Amino acid sequence: MDKATNKLVDSILETYEGDSGINFIDVTNLPVKSKIVEIFDMLMEIAFPGYTGKRRIARDSIRYTVGDIVCRVRHELAEQIERALKHKCRLKPCPGCDCHEMAVKITEELLNQLPNLREVLKGDVQAAYDGDPAAESFEEIVISYPFIHAITAHRIAHELYVRDVPLIPRMISENAHSKTGIDIHPGARIGRNFFIDHGTGVVIGETTEIGENVKIYQGVTLGAISFPKDERGEIIRGQKRHPTLEDDVTIYAEATILGAVTIGKGAVIGGNVWIKKSVEPGKTIAMKSTKVLERGPGGKSDKQ
Repeated sequence: MDKATNKLVDSILETYEGDSGINFIDVTNLPVKSKIVEIFDMLMEIAFPGYTGKRRIARDSIRYTVGDIVCRVRHELAEQIERALKHKCRLKPCPGCDCHEMAVKITEELLNQLPNLREVLKGDVQAAYDGDPAAESFEEIVISYPFIHAITAHRIAHELYVRDVPLIPRMISENAHSKTGIDIHPGARIGRNFFIDHGTGVVIGETTEIGENVKIYQGVTLGAISFPKDERGEIIRGQKRHPTLEDDVTIYAEATILGAVTIGKGAVIGGNVWIKKSVEPGKTIAMKSTKVLERGPGGKSDKQ
């Protein structure tokens, strides 16, 4: 390297000294992002066989195809989970734990959940079909609706989240977020027959709880009001800070619901409202009607 390049490299290396968490020199136990995406794509193939067209799925060979995917996921996911667990141990040592054994166990638990996850996802597809008159078929929904990618990612990531797998649940959810514009934290608990129409700009926070048969539209935020801090001024983690939506709730576009409030069963939240208090079951919350100003050809104004 020439003198100028050497000087520049020295300057860059100086910025690495003392860093924690933003460089990974000498670290070989982090999950690999491209591998996580690849594993998720394989799980999507199990959930919706043939949807990508990458594999030809035929009834006479489907057992072989699914078996092949399961074997690959079993090996590759266990390896990535082991990396994540070892990274956690590196940050907070846990003498006596066996990261390999734990990774194998968690992987098997996830694989054993796949039949149930498929049934839940079928309900989500049905909810999308029932909730969108523009949908002409289940195939259209599975192949083209960003919601399906987002909710599949969430339901898989959530299974790993509840088993205390570090890093990987967020990697799965943020990959889906980047592709769909739908941001669902893997900690959120979401019931059956869920549907997000359009989807772009939806944010669902970590401690959100959503019941069954819930429908929300684009731009909805289920967020926190503020982050409580301890006596040292550090954020207190793990507390309930996001909304609960009971069964049969509908939330229209751009509504914002903040804090550990409850939206009661069957309630309807209109578009663009801002809510920080609980809503009783069956109630409708909407903005007061605005007046529309129209100007005729001669410039005369009419208020409606």
